[in-house]
Amino acid sequence: MEVKLDKRYPLEVDAERAWTLLSDIRALAGCMPGAQILEQLSDNSYKGAMKVKVGPAQAQFGGTVDVLELDPAARRLVLRGKGADKGGSSASMELHAVIEPSADAPGQAVLHGDARIEVNGKFAQFGARMMVQVSELLLGQFVQNFRNAAQQLAAPAQQDAAHSNGQEPQAQAAPQSGAAAQAPRQAAGELNGLAILWALIKHWLGSLFRKGS
Repeated sequence: MEVKLDKRYPLEVDAERAWTLLSDIRALAGCMPGAQILEQLSDNSYKGAMKVKVGPAQAQFGGTVDVLELDPAARRLVLRGKGADKGGSSASMELHAVIEPSADAPGQAVLHGDARIEVNGKFAQFGARMMVQVSELLLGQFVQNFRNAAQQLAAPAQQDAAHSNGQEPQAQAAPQSGAAAQAPRQAAGELNGLAILWALIKHWLGSLFRKGS
């Protein structure tokens, strides 16, 4: 089953800091609840894992993330992730993400994400509509963590001051040291199972209502 998403999220942070975070794969993974980079396999490929917990049930996905494009001039990232759990379910995603200047808020940026997600196994039984809702919940948690992590990076003015004093700019050092990635992990830890469980309940109640009518 395939799900497509095309979303725009205001970030309330400047484009320079947003791109610094987006272009650091380890820090970026730290913004995804339950996700973790385990090993760098090559310059553009990583081994990762993602833990999903809903009530007493949980699933552990293992797989790879490949960076297909990283364009600093366009502030554009294209990556593909794929993985599977021990129960036989699998998922893959190709994400096109671009940091754009905000048309409504000067000095701030917008994250434009275009994603194609494919799921197989037990997750596919929920149907495309349910998977869209779950995917949007997951992206909402990710974007909030992304905002928080980007705001913790040094602002461009502080970077310029650091350069003039012969110091390394904090905006570059923070993601590489893991500081940007650590903050969202502490805030979210793992995927918000309660939010997904509530979405599943609403979907189930809606299907009963449609059957009854």
